[in-house]
Amino acid sequence: MSRRPAVDALRRAVRTARAWAATPGALPGFLIVGAQRSGTTSLHSYLAAHPQVRAASGKELQYFSLHYGRGERWYRGHFPPPSEETVSFEASPLYLFHPEAPSRAAATLPDGRYIALLRDPVERAWSHYLHTRSYGQEPLDFADALAAEQDRVAASPDGWRRYSYAARGRYAEQLERWFAHVPRERIHVIRSEDMYADPAEVYAEVLAFLDLEPFTPPEFAVHTRRADRSAAPEDTARRLREHFAPHNDRLAELLGWPRTWPSG
Repeated sequence: MSRRPAVDALRRAVRTARAWAATPGALPGFLIVGAQRSGTTSLHSYLAAHPQVRAASGKELQYFSLHYGRGERWYRGHFPPPSEETVSFEASPLYLFHPEAPSRAAATLPDGRYIALLRDPVERAWSHYLHTRSYGQEPLDFADALAAEQDRVAASPDGWRRYSYAARGRYAEQLERWFAHVPRERIHVIRSEDMYADPAEVYAEVLAFLDLEPFTPPEFAVHTRRADRSAAPEDTARRLREHFAPHNDRLAELLGWPRTWPSG
């Protein structure tokens, strides 16, 4: 069994204690809302380096998803004091997928802006699977895990987070929930592949969206705990591409994008 869950739990406990003890700061001006395994850590790093931006006390506060019951006082404890020169932010990739996060965020941050990164859903699912295995929490092979997804999500209180390999790649339905609560012009959607291919250009577009001054971080790099160097088994990947084809079409229509990812 991996030691990571215990270590991560300890870090979260320490961060929570500090948040309760801290003087409440300003609410964030923007959020990176997901998707998981789609480059949110990289973008978080790029934005945290900007001189006009201040990051929360840690990535993945999960306030609008898992910890909403702790209240705004707890949330504000993770942010720096108000400043006219800077804007604060946080990144919690579960927000895109969580059904209640859009309404909660819209109510708490009525002028907030939101950034979503969307990765090829087949590659995202495979990366999610490898990530879960790295924590010692996935005994099944990829094909069996996908076949069991619906039952496992229903059977386990945490299954909807841990085993939602395919569900999280159905992006259109997730964005539609956000669009129901937040004006589209305040949600900036990025293809992860575009950021990996040309991070400087995508970063410049993000800064323009956030009304921040042009800036170049010390370096652009992919920040991740695990590099996804292997490919998903081809038969399983092909079936997944077929599964995602209508969902990708729906996404392209929703965003006015060309058909983006392979379908078969």
